[in-house]
Amino acid sequence: MHQSATDPRPRVLHLTQPVDGGVARVVTDLARAQLAAGLHVTVGCPGGPLAPTLRALGADVRDWQATRSPGPALLQEVRGISRLLDAVRPDLVHAHSAKAGLAGRLAVRGRISTVFQPHAWSFEAVGGLTAALALRWEREGARWAHRVVCVSEAERTTGVRAGISGRWSVIPNGIEPERFHPAAVGTVRAALLPEVDPAAPLVMCVGRLCRQKGQDLLLRAWEAILARVPGARLVLVGDGPDADALRTRAPGSVVFAGAVHDTAPWYQAADLVVLPSRWEGMALAPLEAMACGRPVVLTDVAGARESLPPGLAPRCLVPPGSPAALARAVSDLLLDPLLRESLGHQGRRHVLATHDVRHTAGAVADVYRELLGGDAGRLAPTEYRESIHS
Repeated sequence: MHQSATDPRPRVLHLTQPVDGGVARVVTDLARAQLAAGLHVTVGCPGGPLAPTLRALGADVRDWQATRSPGPALLQEVRGISRLLDAVRPDLVHAHSAKAGLAGRLAVRGRISTVFQPHAWSFEAVGGLTAALALRWEREGARWAHRVVCVSEAERTTGVRAGISGRWSVIPNGIEPERFHPAAVGTVRAALLPEVDPAAPLVMCVGRLCRQKGQDLLLRAWEAILARVPGARLVLVGDGPDADALRTRAPGSVVFAGAVHDTAPWYQAADLVVLPSRWEGMALAPLEAMACGRPVVLTDVAGARESLPPGLAPRCLVPPGSPAALARAVSDLLLDPLLRESLGHQGRRHVLATHDVRHTAGAVADVYRELLGGDAGRLAPTEYRESIHS
C-alpha cells in the first residue's frame, strides 16, 4: 500500500478520456462518494467541464492529455499515465471507457490493482478492421485488469461472447434521487420552453448528439409521429459531432436545446423521454427520466431491459435501428396519457429501489476492498454506505 505516515488513506486514481454526459456523471458520483468515505481520490483527465467539478468536490485533479480514440498520440498518453503513477503512487487504478482503459492498462500492466469499466464496448462502436483490432486488444488487455466492471449483465455477456476472459463484476448505474424527482410539468416547461405551446405533446431526447445515441433515427421517425400526433414537439438536449447534420434535417417542430448543466428540469418538462441508441452499456438518461416520473421509450440494446421495471418491455422497448417501430411506440404513448402516468409511477418506484447511486458506490467500494485487502478493509460496507448518506 502506498500510504504515508501523514496520510494513511487508500489512494485511488481514476483515469478518463474526454467525456461528457453519463461517463462524466459516473466518475463524479464515485469521486464524491469515495471522498466522503475517506479515500484519497485523484482523477487524471483532460481539461474540460469535468475537471473543475471534481476539484470543487475536493478531488486531486491531474491533467492527462488524451483524445477520445486511439491514434498517433497513444504512446505519449501512456507516458503521461506513467508520470501520473510516479507522482500519485496509487493503490488502485480505475480506468473508465475504452481509450483510458487502453492507455491505463498499457501503462500499469497489472503492477497495481486495476479496475477497467468499459461503459459500452469499443468494438461495438466501430466496424471492419477497426472493430477487429479493438476486440483483439480487449481480449489481450483483459489480463491486465484485476476486475472488469460492467454496468449491466448484458454488457458482461457481450464481453464473454466476444471471447474476453475477464474477472467480472456487474454493478448497475445509479442516479441521485435528491436531484432527479418529479415536478409540475407546466411550471418547468414554461420556464425552459416559453415559446412552445404548453398543451403540445412534448418528447425529450437527452444525450450527446452522435451516432451512438441515434437521434438521426428519431428524426427519421418524427414525420410518422407527427402524422398521428399533430402539434407534437421534440426537444434534443445535448451537443456533439452530429449537431449540424441533425439541424439540417430537422423540421420546425424540433427544438435544439444544446448542452445543459442540469438535465433534471428537461426530463421534468417532458411527456415522454426517448433514447434511440444504437449501443449502450446501461444509459443513465432512462434512469434519470424514470426517477423524474417520466415514461421512456428505448431501443432494445445492452442494458435497456435491465434498466426497466419487469413487464414494461412491450410498451417501452423497440428494435434498434427501426424508425417505424420507434414511431409506433412513441405515438401510442403520446396518445395515452393515463398509460404514460402509470408507466411513470412504475419507473420511478423501480429506479429508487434498484438504481440509487449510493448502492452503486457501495458496490464499487466492495470491489476495491476485495482487491486491496489490508488497510482498505477498515471501511466496512455498511460504514461506506452510511458515510455517503451523510
